[in-house]
Amino acid sequence: MKKLTSEQLRSLYLKFFADRGHAVIPSASLIPENDPSVLFTTAGMHPLVPYLLGEKHPAGKRLTDVQKCVRTGDIEEVGDSSHCTFFEMLGNWSLGDYFNEQAIRWSYEFLTSPEYLGIPVEKLAVTVFAGDEDAPRDESSAKIWEECGIKKENIFYLPKKNNWWIAGKTGPCGPDTEMFIIHDQAPCSEHCDPSCDCGRYLEIWNNVFMQFYRHEDGSYTKLTQRNVDTGMGLERTLCTLNGTASVYDTDLFDGAKAEIERLTGKKYGESEEVTKAFRIILDHIRTATFMLGDTRGVVPSNVDQGYILRRLIRRAVRFSRHLGLETGNLRHVAAAFVEKYKDVYPELKANEQKIYGELDKEEEKFGKALEDGLKEFNKVVTHIPGNTIPGKTAFRLYDTYGFPLEMTVELAKEHGFTVDEDGYHAAFAEHQKKSSAGAEQKFKGGLADTGEATARLHTATHLMHAALRKVLDPSVGQRGSNITSERLRFDFNFDRPMTAEEIAEVEKLVNEAIAADVPVVMEEMSLDDAKKSGAIGLFESKYGDKVKVYTMGEFSKEICGGPHAKRTGELGTFKIVKEQSSSSGVRRIKAILIPAENAENK
Repeated sequence: MKKLTSEQLRSLYLKFFADRGHAVIPSASLIPENDPSVLFTTAGMHPLVPYLLGEKHPAGKRLTDVQKCVRTGDIEEVGDSSHCTFFEMLGNWSLGDYFNEQAIRWSYEFLTSPEYLGIPVEKLAVTVFAGDEDAPRDESSAKIWEECGIKKENIFYLPKKNNWWIAGKTGPCGPDTEMFIIHDQAPCSEHCDPSCDCGRYLEIWNNVFMQFYRHEDGSYTKLTQRNVDTGMGLERTLCTLNGTASVYDTDLFDGAKAEIERLTGKKYGESEEVTKAFRIILDHIRTATFMLGDTRGVVPSNVDQGYILRRLIRRAVRFSRHLGLETGNLRHVAAAFVEKYKDVYPELKANEQKIYGELDKEEEKFGKALEDGLKEFNKVVTHIPGNTIPGKTAFRLYDTYGFPLEMTVELAKEHGFTVDEDGYHAAFAEHQKKSSAGAEQKFKGGLADTGEATARLHTATHLMHAALRKVLDPSVGQRGSNITSERLRFDFNFDRPMTAEEIAEVEKLVNEAIAADVPVVMEEMSLDDAKKSGAIGLFESKYGDKVKVYTMGEFSKEICGGPHAKRTGELGTFKIVKEQSSSSGVRRIKAILIPAENAENK
């Protein structure tokens, strides 16, 4: 087998298929555009779904690429020799052009030819679809493999669960043929084949003969065209070619690994515990680097892609403490990955300051609570009866120390405990209920941050609320608000996305009110008098007997308990940066204020 670097393998693969009439296309974003069923791009096919269904691709019918992918189903398994959350998928595509014969012969040539990977044919095994009521036994592919040179005894027929590929519950799909390296170990039994987990067979490539569409009811119909969808994992292939013990021993991780060794004084491989911690940090920070640096970049949050990112960073922080890595140093590990991949994925270099900044913020945020949280966890497992951590306790670890449920489950497993996950979810739901019931205090008392920047944004929220009622509908009302010193977030009832014209008109009205430079006048009065005066206000029943009413000229009059600017002219320039759905029938606006001294440059 030919020993190759990651750069050489990418180049060799793309050139092989480019020489055979394939257009080289760039990797798509990690955030799927055409497949809402998944949070991340998990396979090369996701960005190409419309073209697999018959839409014409601008680059033609033959394509090849190296696609960035993230799979998060096995996060807790990362730390062993093979699991990765981020990986690169080498792929070639036929969109209604060639089919199984050409795909198989090219796969065989690339794998075995001395000019390419040079894998001895006797080291290869393949699987094909065994057939069922939905599609026939794939004798055709088996015959082609045998003609290429694969021994009959190394061709295995396997059922749908092994040799049928689909990205989700519905969508384009079809039978596949998979290629395996045969390791130098004895079969585990007389029935040993590539479907068992004994380690004798290592999958290296998969060709999907995509010709069906699976519907929600489980039925299949034929696509308008027959496609070929292939995938070869870069990391696993490198590991195989170079004879390394794990994917973490390939050149992809060398720079970051050396950086962790420099920062900690620990050596990768010095013990099982240290090696596991290295691998978790390497994988999770590599994945976080790609998520943060993506063209449609993610930031840590408590929902969807942001939650996965936060979970990865926090798990990396936990294991970095095992190595003695101090807060603020994960950015150096990320920088090693930026340097390694910058020529292949230039978006990482372009977004590197964002990558480092978000890592720093999340590491600092979680690092402060981690030590105390681990102490509390140790108290829990020392004193609870039995071996199950109560759901309320798991929720307390989340609510007080920021431990995701998955982290508590993992920690519990390490100590021989389980977690009452149903109890956790019940405690979480109860917390949400109480938080909602206590909202009156938040709105009565104003904002926790009463600084000048926050006060200006809070004042702008009043103006925007009034403008929304003028532009959209007088019935528009506040459904929630969150204001920091950098931006405002405002939720309001409205049943459709705002148009660009409506957004522009709201901005115009708010900026006109700012330009008028009218005083922000506060009066205290009874709630009844406030209503009679025409003041608007959310959660009216939750105010006290006396309320504060803030008036800004003829433009805005609103009940409020928060901090405000003295005059509208202090605000600067108002700008809506995002308008999106918050929940059913509720829209969300995020907006900023540009200081007057900076407005000309924006």
